[in-house]
Amino acid sequence: MQEISLTPSAAKPSRLGWFDDVLLLGIMAVLAGCGLIYEYLLSHYAGRILGALEAAIYTMIGLMIVSMGLGAFAARKIRDAFTGFVILELTVALCGSLAILITAAVIGFGQQLPLMIANTLGLPPDQLPEGGMIGSLQKLSEYLPYVWGVLLGLMIGMEIPLIARVRQSLSDEHLLHNAGTIYGADYIGAGIGAAIWVGFMLAIDIQLAAALTASFNLLAGFVFIWRFWPKIRRPKLLLTGHVIVTGILLVLTIHGPRWEQEFNNLLYKDKVVYAKATRFQQLTFTERLRGNGLPPVYALYINGRLQFSSIDEHIYHAFLVHPTLAASARHDKVLIIGGGDGLGLKQVLRWEPEQVTLLDLDVGLVQLFKSPDTDMPECLSRAMLTLNGNALNDPRVTVINDDAFNGVDKLIATGVKYDAIIVDLPDPSHPDLNKLYSDYFYRKLKELMSSDGALTVQSTSPYHAPKAFISVAKTLALAGFDVKQYHHNVPSFGEWGWTIATAGGLDAQHRLAKLTELPIKDDWLTLGLVDGAFEFPANFYQDAAKIKPNELGSLQLYHYHLQDWSENQGLNLF
Repeated sequence: MQEISLTPSAAKPSRLGWFDDVLLLGIMAVLAGCGLIYEYLLSHYAGRILGALEAAIYTMIGLMIVSMGLGAFAARKIRDAFTGFVILELTVALCGSLAILITAAVIGFGQQLPLMIANTLGLPPDQLPEGGMIGSLQKLSEYLPYVWGVLLGLMIGMEIPLIARVRQSLSDEHLLHNAGTIYGADYIGAGIGAAIWVGFMLAIDIQLAAALTASFNLLAGFVFIWRFWPKIRRPKLLLTGHVIVTGILLVLTIHGPRWEQEFNNLLYKDKVVYAKATRFQQLTFTERLRGNGLPPVYALYINGRLQFSSIDEHIYHAFLVHPTLAASARHDKVLIIGGGDGLGLKQVLRWEPEQVTLLDLDVGLVQLFKSPDTDMPECLSRAMLTLNGNALNDPRVTVINDDAFNGVDKLIATGVKYDAIIVDLPDPSHPDLNKLYSDYFYRKLKELMSSDGALTVQSTSPYHAPKAFISVAKTLALAGFDVKQYHHNVPSFGEWGWTIATAGGLDAQHRLAKLTELPIKDDWLTLGLVDGAFEFPANFYQDAAKIKPNELGSLQLYHYHLQDWSENQGLNLF
């Protein structure tokens, strides 16, 4: 009788099959892309709703990276890598798909809580219960996206260790390059995820993007259950859980964007009548009915910050445009940087220029005010085209959709000179905008301006942000301009300011002082208001010597802006 040896040396070592290996590495790459997209989704939502987009992105990425590291350590506590991985992906899919919706609901209802309490107790509008515990709860709710970021980061950090253990357990031999192979798949997947975010997901609704991303986590769980069924504990129960979450994702895909927008609408005091996410920002239009035959008041908010109100935008744009053109020797060619809504452009066209170039990054915003979407309420469409006088469709207007910092270089290369330049950009409330208020950028504009022309920059509030306001003037002076500043009250914004600069000859204030009347008639602006706008309180510039200009790369103005608005508890504008 032949003896059968059962010693380990006689057993044939099993190797990790190529199919399973490719499958696991493919899953790892997909999950890496999902993890990166979750970072962008949460930070993008926090930035759009709460402002300071760049700060939100940097904070979120930092928190999630630390949390992923902690999650990698925590993965050691999971005994069964196969079952643990399936449960993990089910949980990530559920949390990832619901994070933004739950955050929107909590923040929205938090903002409505004072009104709900006042209505219940019969309190008058001027006695809303604000501050104290309610104010603290409202403030804490703003950090909810970061809580989700930490939670998802912990779970995403567990994925690589679990996949590594699964690969190792499927082979009796030591996998020499186990970690390196998995990290390679992870890095490649993250790169693909970033490309998908930039190329596709930025243009769709953020809640829809969350549901689509979560579906890939769920798909990874399904594939794992199918391939490793015998190695998973209670696979039928986990399969049932995946089916239930699939139904939840379908509901969120269909109804989630509408629900999220309705929760976001609770942030606004007036009725939200239209909202749209462009590639770069969230646009929200509100309507306030006044009765007595008066037209409704419409307002535009970008990323939760008021951009204009139809009741007083003409004041802001009159002060932005008319002193600039009145101080310019000619008005044949005018450049507007920003102002994609066309409201400032409408005022410029009253001067009968031969050509106006409007440079604005957001093609979606410009298109909305040029030819409103068919799903926009008809009353709002008519109101927007009336507000801007259909200026964006004027044949004298050339619209260039490009980043202003790079776009002006292309204009310089053509050799064109402008008689007047109007810079109507948002406040330097985050680092990316700061460079558009730098000495280097203003030197570029000087190359584009005729020697007897004038340039005006919207310069935030001199009341709420005096250091930032003065810093704009000092930056223009550093770039070689002769600078003056002026201000006026715009009811929706409060006291607001502008900086006007000339490259040669008399400064703008002296040029305007020579006028006996404004060359154009305006329902609000008079020459007396223009002259008076250059007057400031006696002590306004007393500390100007301590304020620094905003040199490129210094972020000086950005820090002044944050400090000023924080100290003065400024309004949530621009």
